Amino acid sequence: MKKAVVILSGGMDSTTAAYIAKSEGYEIVALHFDYRQRTQKREHEAFDAICNSLKVVNRYVIDLPFFEHIGASALTDESIDVPTGGIEAGVPVTYVPFRNGIFLSIAAAVAEKEGAEALYIGVVEEDSSGYPDCRENFIDAIERAIDLGTKDDTKIAIKTPLVHLKKEDIVKTAIEYGVPLELTWSCYKNEDEACGVCDSCRLRLKGFEKAGLKDPIPYKVN
Repeated sequence: MKKAVVILSGGMDSTTAAYIAKSEGYEIVALHFDYRQRTQKREHEAFDAICNSLKVVNRYVIDLPFFEHIGASALTDESIDVPTGGIEAGVPVTYVPFRNGIFLSIAAAVAEKEGAEALYIGVVEEDSSGYPDCRENFIDAIERAIDLGTKDDTKIAIKTPLVHLKKEDIVKTAIEYGVPLELTWSCYKNEDEACGVCDSCRLRLKGFEKAGLKDPIPYKVN
């Protein structure tokens, strides 16, 4: 059976990408990163629950403590507040420097070891928080670099099924593929009830509202 490595944070986007991968006939190799993010414990719980729902046996959890030492992001540096006043213009302080580049490099190593032919990542370019490492041209460049940096017989296609979708379209796609959205977690700040006011919560709630649906996860502000 063909294999795909899926970078699975536990959020709505990566989970939807995982369900799409399964529908396309791939055996999923699930890959999660603990990188000292504020909601690390809750994201890890979501990852485990989603893997269970997908019946994924082959799971990797990679510990990346160096992101905390680099800092420069509200997700990994407790001295920087997560903004709650609305979606910021430009690149927000929740951007983690080159995170997706690092994740994809590690994912490529896992894919080469596992003999996987695809690597799924739930990046969203058109309706994201303005992160530069979510852009399609960046993903294309990383795919070329992986091809150059792996064995000649290693061929890994990076698949980004959500990259051009709006959040409401992702919600609709998730429903179409039977994604258990109640298991996912997107909040940047909280691990018990989602804050409802960080960028990630605002984008998620807006997506559900425009899709005409209610988000099944608990919120402090809704």
